[in-house]
Amino acid sequence: MPPSEANSLLIRVTRNCPWNRCTFCPVYKGSRFSIRSVDHVKKDIDAIHTSIQMIRDMSDSYGRIRRAEMREAAGNYEQTDPMAFNAALNWFAGGMNSIFIQDANSLIIKPHDFIEILIHLKNRFPRVERITSYARSHTIARIKDSDLEKIKDAGLNRIHIGLESGSDTVLKMAKKGVTKATHVKAGLKVKKAGMELSEYIMPGLGGREYSKIHALETADALNRINPDFIRLRTLAIPNTVELFHDWEAGRFEKCTDLMMAQEILLLIEALNGITSVVKSDHILNLFETVEGTLPRDKESMLEIIRTFLAMEPERQCVYQVGRRLGFFSRISDMDSPHRLRKAEKACRQFGITAENVDEVIDELMKRFI
Repeated sequence: MPPSEANSLLIRVTRNCPWNRCTFCPVYKGSRFSIRSVDHVKKDIDAIHTSIQMIRDMSDSYGRIRRAEMREAAGNYEQTDPMAFNAALNWFAGGMNSIFIQDANSLIIKPHDFIEILIHLKNRFPRVERITSYARSHTIARIKDSDLEKIKDAGLNRIHIGLESGSDTVLKMAKKGVTKATHVKAGLKVKKAGMELSEYIMPGLGGREYSKIHALETADALNRINPDFIRLRTLAIPNTVELFHDWEAGRFEKCTDLMMAQEILLLIEALNGITSVVKSDHILNLFETVEGTLPRDKESMLEIIRTFLAMEPERQCVYQVGRRLGFFSRISDMDSPHRLRKAEKACRQFGITAENVDEVIDELMKRFI
């Protein structure tokens, strides 16, 4: 689930991923893909609706609920079930503004089934502001424009796509099962249908050999699409993925943080003629504050990266460690003596230097996947 959907109600329409071959992805491995029946999905929606009604009946005029009443309702499963009640309670606490359709590629189901589910959601929760879903470009490209428009009219107003790269070489190497041309075609189709589009890109996916082409070809694809959001997700390689074995065998050379910073700099420099919002909302990213609206904030985003690249190696090392341990969220946090001391202490305690920092960072990043 995207971090931007953290407060969304989760409605599972498909199970797992129909592609599930990407070399970098640890999710759904060993799990079979399946499509849930429309009736089962609608029953889930109805159970959430019943739970929300119960929670509303318990709450006062300020939306507050006493713990005793909540415990009593949670134990009353004649009207609902525990999973539905807990999901409803979390959604109620988050404001009930958005719904996220799961799992990895829900638009693979038949358009009329998707529309039926969306209509049922809107009937049950008419005040919801946003309904979103993941989708593969390969799937979107095959949906008729008229069907995408109907899906949008039924309530789906944002799609998240894992573009990862605009380089056909990198896409093939990562086994994405899609080409740059298909990425562009799908992105333009989503925009034409009137839905918001979030494109996820993965700095580092090209490794050292294809870092430059990865940055430039990805920027070119984004320039052609002009998505509403460009979201950065820096490559991390857990031991469970296929790419780890390529890395271990020397077939894939992972970029250092310094190289990935240079790659992101090149990418953003090459973004032209678009009005996308760049987001860096993940702990894997070295620069949380490389965010803004293009073209207005382009130079300020570039300045953050240039500041890091201009640091002495020892200071870069402290920032890298402080960022991945949560002491820093921005480079200016190093101006805080308290935060800086904590990062420097961690470097001393674990023997982290400019020479070995990337090895340590590799292990730290695996914890966040």
